Amino acid sequence: MNTPQEPRRFTLEPFDAQRFASLCGQLDENLRQIEKRLEIEIRNRGNQFELVGPAERVQAAENLLRRLYRETKNEGDLTPDTVHLFLQESGLEGLENPESELNVSLRTRKGMIRPRGANQQRYVRSILDHDINFGIGPAGTGKTYLAVACAVDALEREQIRRILLVRPAVEAGEKLGFLPGDLAQKIDPYLRPLYDALYEMLGFETVAKLIERQVIEVAPLAYMRGRTLNNSFIILDESQNTTVEQMKMFLTRIGFGSTAVITGDITQVDLPRGTRSGLAHVINVLKDVPGIGFTHFQAKDVVRHPLVQRIVEAYDRFEQQTEKRAPKEPPHDN
Repeated sequence: MNTPQEPRRFTLEPFDAQRFASLCGQLDENLRQIEKRLEIEIRNRGNQFELVGPAERVQAAENLLRRLYRETKNEGDLTPDTVHLFLQESGLEGLENPESELNVSLRTRKGMIRPRGANQQRYVRSILDHDINFGIGPAGTGKTYLAVACAVDALEREQIRRILLVRPAVEAGEKLGFLPGDLAQKIDPYLRPLYDALYEMLGFETVAKLIERQVIEVAPLAYMRGRTLNNSFIILDESQNTTVEQMKMFLTRIGFGSTAVITGDITQVDLPRGTRSGLAHVINVLKDVPGIGFTHFQAKDVVRHPLVQRIVEAYDRFEQQTEKRAPKEPPHDN
């Protein structure tokens, strides 16, 4: 049975030629992008729109166009990337629900940062409400970037005294021993995503000064043993490469007035074969402990190029099929 195709008409007010041009994009590229993604037809004359397609998709498209039009008032020109991010927000379900407006924002020196989509909102809310938080999921879902944004926001509000960036010193297919410098210098390239986010939010010179004053500290996970961290915001990145013992050690470093965010992707473990990931283990150990937040991201939450989402989904399907086909090993005789 085919879904009824009902036209829906509405007008975007107040009309502003510059904002409207931004909404439509160059040669209406933004409208064509929405048409392709939601599989509907968009017709317009000026700010008067007619949408043709299944009722639920037409309603979602109207909600999206109204939100994007409001965005032009605050953000100026809309790019195809911005439209893609709004389309990604919780998929069609989020677009159909106008109550899913973005209402969480983080203040940084370079401007406001707003999480995209319901899952990112839940993640940021969890970080604001809990002292220990886990962000688990594939690359490109914003889990590390938003953790840094929360840290910068807390520092700007003087809720914390310092930010610690922590990472396990595990080689991802390359040998750390061949890199120049001491262990801290060897690990710096692996913390580049965290540095890039800090530079974007605070500026290069400010970050350099804060590192010099040890307000921002880079600490390989091995250096955390024996410390107690008070009034700090600690980000443990790539935590899938911690061992069970390292994860326990890290979590017991948290002191008064501190917030910890642990991010990782349990599908990309670089530990030696036979070594259990501390992240995979801790999910089961702490899942029911009050005061600890868990946010799980999926492929649909990827906010990079649309192909990244498809790549993640393709890998997931392939790995599931491989596991089904793999023969079970017979029990070993003692």
